[in-house]
Amino acid sequence: QVQLVESGGGSVQAGGSLRLSCLSSGTIYGTYIGWFRQAPGKEREGVACIKPRGNTGYSNSAKGRFTISQDKSKNTLYLEMNSLNVGDTAMYYCAAGGTACLSDDDYMYWGQGTQVTVSS
Repeated sequence: QVQLVESGGGSVQAGGSLRLSCLSSGTIYGTYIGWFRQAPGKEREGVACIKPRGNTGYSNSAKGRFTISQDKSKNTLYLEMNSLNVGDTAMYYCAAGGTACLSDDDYMYWGQGTQVTVSS
């Protein structure tokens, strides 16, 4: 069983940046690993992923603003978020053990989430 713990969320003004971290209790590489988010009243959506071969995928809203990365030596996944806007306000979750990039149905392990709030 893999446990995932997110951190780094918070409140920021529009245009600002945040870096989210996700610490894993075990090795999660070799599968899809990624970040998802869910805003109040909306469905959870994929934001970014790292595929088993190391290439990445992004949602249209994240492309060009967010960067997903990993530090295998620290069992940690990151999401660098720049040029944040109010529409990015959501609970952000990391996930592992996936079989597809941005499809939340295909991930086995989930963290508890970290809140990101962007104000105008």
